[in-house]
Amino acid sequence: MARWNGWILVTVFAVGLAGAGQAAGADDRWTPGDWIHEETLELGTTAPGEDTYWFKVWLVVIDGDLYVRLGSTAAERVEESTSKPYMRVKIAGVDFPKVEGVPEPDEAERVSKLMAEKYWTDVFVAWLPILSP
Repeated sequence: MARWNGWILVTVFAVGLAGAGQAAGADDRWTPGDWIHEETLELGTTAPGEDTYWFKVWLVVIDGDLYVRLGSTAAERVEESTSKPYMRVKIAGVDFPKVEGVPEPDEAERVSKLMAEKYWTDVFVAWLPILSP
């Protein structure tokens, strides 16, 4: 599930809408292709006895699917969330309350390559010991 990428233990997640998680408005549909140029999204996870914890992450869209790459601390929050495999996602001003995060280790190389192309500061990722939100 997790792979080393340079000095950072990363987990790549495909993030997709769960069946019951459609946002209320007609314009609030899960449409990753529309978010190619978005810089970040917010993931919301819940630990026992805590309110939702929000953190921003970069995203890429590949073949109509949305992917995020998480450092070890963020991946741990997702894995230990009481709502796992579901989380909340805020993107482009829309709050999706039930989105499924699926580890996609086979996509790690491709996601990392696209992250480096999209975010010029991604070059520093390989030089940091551990990333966390």
